[in-house]
Amino acid sequence: MTEAAEAAERLALMLSENGLQKATARVMAAFLFSETESVTASELVEQLGISSGSASGAIKMLSTVGLIERVPMPGSRREHYRLREGAWATLMSAKNGMLLAMLEAAQQGIEAVDADSPAARRLTEMRDFYTFMLREIPALLDRWHTERTAETD
Repeated sequence: MTEAAEAAERLALMLSENGLQKATARVMAAFLFSETESVTASELVEQLGISSGSASGAIKMLSTVGLIERVPMPGSRREHYRLREGAWATLMSAKNGMLLAMLEAAQQGIEAVDADSPAARRLTEMRDFYTFMLREIPALLDRWHTERTAETD
């Protein structure tokens, strides 16, 4: 195993130890350590020794949170994916469908429970948290982009 492959596996282990499904963690590490601009699901299956269902589920999850994206590949019959440019900022932005989905789920929950219940209190806190995050993250990302641009100039 190469040094890069070992580092990728260590990263995947750390991600899975912190809550990410093992296959998704390994797919994420594969995208980060890939020496190519894009990969296909079948390449991930072969490289990682995972099932096509595991690869598909990992790709869907990583796409949903904005870390990877499908890219056109003229002449290829397979779907190609790559780590999204600015993936880490996207992960924390409104482009992350999970943040908005969590906010919407909390709101729907609030509407479904008694207003004075413990569930309503918890769901209200959840809604307020995601509302706050979606409101505040843009300013934080602007600072990130400003610092990043200053570093590359």
